[in-house]
Amino acid sequence: MLAGKHILLIIGGGIAAFKTLELIRRLRERGAEVTPVLTAAGAQFVTPLSVSALAGKTVFQDLFDLNDEAEMGHIQLSRVADLVVVAPATADLMAKMAQGLANDLASTLLLATDTPVLLAPAMNVRMWQHPATQRNLATLRADGIATVGPNDGDMACGEFGPGRMAEPMEIVTEIAARLTDGPLRGKRILVTSGPTHEPIDPVRYIANRSSGAQGAALGQALAALGAEVVFVTGPADVPPPQGVNVVRVETAQQMLDAVQAALPADAAVFAAAVADWRVSSASDRKLKKSKDGLPELTFAENPDILKTVSRMEQGRPGLVVGFAAETDDVIDNATAKRRRKGCDWIVANDVSPATGIMGGTENAVILISDEGAETWDRAGKDVVARKLAARIAQALG
Repeated sequence: MLAGKHILLIIGGGIAAFKTLELIRRLRERGAEVTPVLTAAGAQFVTPLSVSALAGKTVFQDLFDLNDEAEMGHIQLSRVADLVVVAPATADLMAKMAQGLANDLASTLLLATDTPVLLAPAMNVRMWQHPATQRNLATLRADGIATVGPNDGDMACGEFGPGRMAEPMEIVTEIAARLTDGPLRGKRILVTSGPTHEPIDPVRYIANRSSGAQGAALGQALAALGAEVVFVTGPADVPPPQGVNVVRVETAQQMLDAVQAALPADAAVFAAAVADWRVSSASDRKLKKSKDGLPELTFAENPDILKTVSRMEQGRPGLVVGFAAETDDVIDNATAKRRRKGCDWIVANDVSPATGIMGGTENAVILISDEGAETWDRAGKDVVARKLAARIAQALG
């Protein structure tokens, strides 16, 4: 799968560095050549000997090493690879990249390279969520730097949340998608998926029956065609696809914020079943039964994510695709929705109870565009996803 491909692997300083040993092994199993660069901080977690033994290569560490410079200058080292992978990409390394600093071998290579770069961020959850890190992330994405992860999970520091480095096989999948020729290679595509949960009180919420299966299948299909996929998901029943950048949210407002943070993108596909309404003043305490009768809930409209992105004056994706789940007059209602929202395509389906589509394993869609309404045969959601991904590739081609 990766035979003949050359990966320059920069190992940053963090406890997740131990995962890079497995990453090297998996890459070499697939035929890739791995040249490792170990930062001074990274060497506190893995040894040069262990990295060299698995990579089968000399480990580069020092910017001013005369032997290394004689063998391969650091500028050349930064340009002979097919892909530069930084794993773990620490907050410090990301900050250096965003600011254009070059005070050690790793940062100098990253500044000097004209090769695509993939980051696998890993850090404490507070560091990941800090405004400075998020500003740096936005700068790097605008510069064309790709990311995989981070994932949610338990931290070595004892906290829980986003910040865990993606697992080695997730990184391998992303590397393969970037180095395997595909019609969407070099394209960044945003996908939303799953339901949103709008809180009533700390234990109750408004939601729908969306499983997230169609969005997950679409994210996987787009990644398989070589796209960099940012996958913004509500609390879905199905796991997210592998090899994509997963952003987890709960509410419609959080989803909108995540979508705006993920732009720019070449295309955006809004497969999420976003709740239309929320309780305007959700209680911070559990609502109790009362002799005074039922509690009164006041509702407010949620932000219209599809319309917001479709109507952007600057930075609008070249292709914006919405989904329309309808129970009657599917084509008429979906056509009206496309016109109202301003998106390029609408993928409409009949989710009336008799169809079993909402939350099921199959889908039957109608693609509505400038060319009219095109009915697709009912099929598994993975089949529908691959067909839609191929259409997106054709449109962006």
